[in-house]
Amino acid sequence: MTATTLATQLMISSDLLTGTEWNASSVRELLQLSADIKARPDRYRGALTGRVLALIFEKPSLRTRVTFEVGIQSMGGSAVFLDHTQSRLGERESLTDVARSLERWVHGIVARVFEQTALEALAAKAKIPVINALSDRFHPCQALADFFTLEEKFGSLRGLKLAYVGDGNNVCNSLLLAGARLGAHLRVATPAGYEPAPEIVAEARRTARETKAKIELLRDPAEAVTGAQAVYTDTWTSMGFEKEACERKAAFAGFQVNDAMMELLAPEGVFMHCLPAHRGAEVTDEVMDGERCIAFDQAENRLHVQKAILLTLLS
Repeated sequence: MTATTLATQLMISSDLLTGTEWNASSVRELLQLSADIKARPDRYRGALTGRVLALIFEKPSLRTRVTFEVGIQSMGGSAVFLDHTQSRLGERESLTDVARSLERWVHGIVARVFEQTALEALAAKAKIPVINALSDRFHPCQALADFFTLEEKFGSLRGLKLAYVGDGNNVCNSLLLAGARLGAHLRVATPAGYEPAPEIVAEARRTARETKAKIELLRDPAEAVTGAQAVYTDTWTSMGFEKEACERKAAFAGFQVNDAMMELLAPEGVFMHCLPAHRGAEVTDEVMDGERCIAFDQAENRLHVQKAILLTLLS
């Protein structure tokens, strides 16, 4: 199936802002395209020839920036990086003017922003696709790559038990939305006051009723991890919350993924992290460097999944 027919058949939104734009079958098709891209990259070498992508980043990035740049270049396109780490979007000129200017020059926008509202404002004014490269609310590209990695590892996502322990942040939100669409069983364990957004949990549970997925919110990380095929964690203090670092360190005591927690997994269980990891905080060196860590498989698969997203939206 070509990327053009994929986009036409899926009848998806021209943007990827939250992950809710795509239904269960659309996500399934995207993962299949990602697998084909990974297995046969030469088939797509000129698929985006002449396409130009604008990368707007308010926050630092390694994996997201490199994989989008390498991804479009490997398919014949090019990328322009717009560094907004020193000045926020909308400060120098309005978001409307930024969007309406960029749509005259490029074929798509990838934006990493502090606030989801900035991303939505760009999408509302730009007549070209806008892709969420991370916001305060969502990280859909990460979650799609995570489930692609799990499918590679275990063969099927339906009923797969994924335990997320830590902060109910943007990554957690997107894992809930994607996992619900793919029929997974998600157990999320957070300290009180750090739960994922209730409206996102409600949306995930609504989808789960249709796909036979399962969503559980727990307090005890050990309960979440016991018998799971994977345990996933992220930084306890996301970008923008640095002033809460000491408070969060105390709140998350007992949520560190260490050898003892890994022993609670199913025998084939693995460790996942979206990176960057804070070794000695949410995860130990032993787990990060151990044979059961697949965090770098996740990082590699960001490239293949994001290539599939670009093909779907830009071709």
